[in-house]
Amino acid sequence: MLHFPDDTALIVIDVQLDFCPGGALAVAGGDEVVPVINRLMDRFATVVLTQDWHPEGHLSFAASHPGKAPFEMTEMPYGPQVLWPEHCVQGTPGAEFHPDLRTEPAHLVIRKGFRPAIDSYSAFFENDRRTATALRGYLADRGVRSLVLAGLATDYCVRYSAVDAARLGFQVTVAEDGCRAIDLAGSLAEARAEMQASGVRLAPSAALGGH
Repeated sequence: MLHFPDDTALIVIDVQLDFCPGGALAVAGGDEVVPVINRLMDRFATVVLTQDWHPEGHLSFAASHPGKAPFEMTEMPYGPQVLWPEHCVQGTPGAEFHPDLRTEPAHLVIRKGFRPAIDSYSAFFENDRRTATALRGYLADRGVRSLVLAGLATDYCVRYSAVDAARLGFQVTVAEDGCRAIDLAGSLAEARAEMQASGVRLAPSAALGGH
């Protein structure tokens, strides 16, 4: 099996039941990423999982805005915000990782979106683009310079994480067969274009290399 250099980490984004078929914010084929990610895990010296972790009544939920419906837009102090169905509420079954996802290889779990008034797509920053998670410092302490990302959803949390990582100076590859998209009003094409413009490589997992 080809292994990646020790300075390359796998970041697994939000493979949670609410984003899989039958979940509150289901991504079509979301559960199909699990075997791809499970195969990748043993090839990395550093594996990080992220977990959407919202309190009840989070302001990104449509239910928190009377008269608004899921997938409508609203304006937050930090900018435009999609209003989502209630999902990944702390302590609920939908917030748990998919039961077939291997979690024992993970060295760190980053929980995000737990601040009631700020949504969080990226593994690195809340949606205000200023409030940081601990991920950048953790990766720096481990000497990580390159990242492979997979998970859910391509056009939101994977996209924001990949673009932020590139902006922070990491070499970034998205394993496209290890991701699935919501594709809300053309958001997948937009996400792919933004990632590529940011220097993010998009590739199938079989083409990722290693040594």
